[in-house]
Amino acid sequence: MVVYRINEVSAVLGVSSDTVRRWIDAGRLPAHRDQAGRRVVEGADLAAFARAQHGSGQRENSTSSARNRLRGIVTEVVRDGVMAQVEITTGPFRLVSLMSREAADQLGLQVGVLAEAVVKSTNVVVERPAPT
Repeated sequence: MVVYRINEVSAVLGVSSDTVRRWIDAGRLPAHRDQAGRRVVEGADLAAFARAQHGSGQRENSTSSARNRLRGIVTEVVRDGVMAQVEITTGPFRLVSLMSREAADQLGLQVGVLAEAVVKSTNVVVERPAPT
């Protein structure tokens, strides 16, 4: 199970940590406490929330990227025999990449994981940050 701390959720959604806390307190974003007592959001819940936010057009803040790298959360992965379609939500933006199924499998792309979209011309390359 992938979980995110409040500061990670705020970075993915492009809003302040206070905004994330308000959403949690209001029941808009599901969260629970981890073993250390910190509030965390499950990756799948964050993906669903990000997808709903994108669909409603509601955004608290806008964000910008530098050098065409957009870090976000995987909100959908559709695999068939050879190809995979991967959707990433980053701030107010939704990016879709088509790649081989093998590449998606090797990257471990699934709903709720952090990924980085690297945009060059008409190609979108998806990378995952190295584990810390």
